[in-house]
Amino acid sequence: MVMSLLRKLAPGRGSVIAVPYLWLTLFFLVPFLIVLKISFAEQDIAIPPFTALAEYADGYLNFKLNLSNFLYIFTDEFYFDTYLSSLKVALITTIGCLLLGYPIAYAIARTDPARRNILLMLVMLPFWTSFLLRVYAWMGILNETGLINSFLLSIGLIDEPLHLFHTDFSLYIVMLYAYLPFMILPLYSNLVKLDLRLLEAAADLGARPMKAFFSITLPLSKNGIIAGSMLVFIPAVGEFVIPELVGSSETLMIGKVLWNEFFDNNNWPMASAVAVVMVLILIVPTALFHRFETRELEGKDHA
Repeated sequence: MVMSLLRKLAPGRGSVIAVPYLWLTLFFLVPFLIVLKISFAEQDIAIPPFTALAEYADGYLNFKLNLSNFLYIFTDEFYFDTYLSSLKVALITTIGCLLLGYPIAYAIARTDPARRNILLMLVMLPFWTSFLLRVYAWMGILNETGLINSFLLSIGLIDEPLHLFHTDFSLYIVMLYAYLPFMILPLYSNLVKLDLRLLEAAADLGARPMKAFFSITLPLSKNGIIAGSMLVFIPAVGEFVIPELVGSSETLMIGKVLWNEFFDNNNWPMASAVAVVMVLILIVPTALFHRFETRELEGKDHA
């Protein structure tokens, strides 16, 4: 009787599945639709435009869509260069995090189980401190009177401070530092599940460790590589704090353009159009890749 009562009180499978869909609808789809609506509106002075995009009159539904913002984005070279620069920075950051994070994740996954938790804690330790404070710490490390220049000057390796701050070098260093844990953790969760008997079998068949790595370990860790790359690439495209604080004045990032349009120009429709295009640039390839992966898995199941 108690078990039957618990079954009745327990949420059904549909209710459990509905919770994440409800969360995504409220906190992703609805805000995105609001931004999309603003992107088609006319600019109001220093306030978000609240005019309706459609009105019903004389038996007809009339749409009032302002496409000038999107036309301006696709015809102005500044926005094209900004999107291209943001994608370049995000791609270099992703590749750098992968090259650095894969060996770290592999080493943690292959270490003694008693020490894994300690190593994982060290990876997640930066999250215990404010992101902004960590960026400010790097400002103190990279500037002309910072730790790096002070150390190099003290040992006589350089005669004058190096210009490390507000450069592409400082931008990529801090980007790698900030996003590296997002690459390590998915890779670790994938590599720790790898069946080591496959590597033993490859060794018994005469495969060298490097050959076994590229033939077995790397292909089987594909899902971890994809997950980590997406976790790094997507937020890196819209990064604002790091390019603003440690990047050069010539660094073009879409996050800074959004800030300028919203707060300096007070042009909400233009800023919303820039945000919509950025979201489409990220979502459309991701959706197409997910569809390709789904079809590939279905093909394997049928085979």
